[in-house]
Amino acid sequence: MLLSTCILPVATGPAATRDAWRRAEGLGFHAAYTYDHLNWQESFRDGPWGDAWLTLATAAAVTSRIRLGTLVSTPNFHHPVMLAKDVVTLDGLSDGRVTLGLGAGTEEYDAAILGAPPLTPRRRADRFAELVEQLDHLLTHDVSTLTGEWYSAVEARVLPRCVQRPRVPFAIAGGGPRGMRLAARYGQAWVTVGDDRIGRDGTVEETRAAIAAQTARLDAACVEVGRDPASLDRILLTGFTADAVHAVEPFLDAVSAYAALGITEIVVHAPIAGTRFAMDEDAYEEIAALGAEIAPL
Repeated sequence: MLLSTCILPVATGPAATRDAWRRAEGLGFHAAYTYDHLNWQESFRDGPWGDAWLTLATAAAVTSRIRLGTLVSTPNFHHPVMLAKDVVTLDGLSDGRVTLGLGAGTEEYDAAILGAPPLTPRRRADRFAELVEQLDHLLTHDVSTLTGEWYSAVEARVLPRCVQRPRVPFAIAGGGPRGMRLAARYGQAWVTVGDDRIGRDGTVEETRAAIAAQTARLDAACVEVGRDPASLDRILLTGFTADAVHAVEPFLDAVSAYAALGITEIVVHAPIAGTRFAMDEDAYEEIAALGAEIAPL
C-alpha cells in the first residue's frame, strides 16, 4: 500500500507554503494532494484558503520526486478546457508528477459562492460525466471541438500534451453507480472517503463494512465495462471515517484492514490544530516513516 498526504491550501506566505510541500517530500510520502475548492467548511471558512493550482505550481517548483494532485477538482467552478490547461501546464512544470482527482461536487460552499442554481443528484452526475469525458478527450488530442449539454469547446488546443502519456492519471471519486462506472471507464484510481451516511460518528466496523461494500460494487462496475478490477487503484482519504489514524498503532490497524479490502493508497492529512485534522506533529512524522513498512501490503 502507498502512503500519501493531503496538505490543505491554508498556509500564509510563500515560505510556509514552500516548507509544507518540501516537508512532505522529505518525509517520504508517495504523493501530496490538496483540496480544490473556493472555500471549505467548518473552521476553515473564515480563514486563509488558497487556489489549488497555484499552490501545486509552487509545490512543483520546490520538489522533485513526490507526486502532486488534487482531491478533488469538480465541475462546480471548472470548465474542462480551462482545467485541462491547468493540468497539462502543471504536468510539464513537475516533469510528469501530476494526478488529477475528480469528483462531482456538492451543492454546498463552491456552488453557493458562485450563485449557481441547485442541481439534483442526477443532474450533478450528468454534469460530472460530461466533465470527465471531455477532459479525457482534451488531454489526449492536440485540437478538440466538443459540444455537450454542459460544456462546449471550439478548436481548443491543449499544447504541449501531458508529459505522462496518454495523459495524466485520473483519480475519480464516486460512491454511486454512475461515479463508479466513470472510474472504471476513465480512471486510473478510484477515491473514497467512506460512506457519508456513517461518517465519523459511526463505528469502525460500520465504516469498514461500508467500504467493503463500495469496493465490491467497484469491482462489478469494472467487470461491466470489460476491465480487470485489479487494474484500478483504490485511494482512501482519511479524516472522514471512524478510523483513528492519529497514532501509529491505530493507523497500522486501519492499513491492515483496508489493504485486505483492496485499498492500494491511504492518504493522511497534514496536521492543522483546532480542526478535524489535528494531530501531534511527532505522530504525523512517525506515521510518514511507515511508508516502507506498509508498502508490501
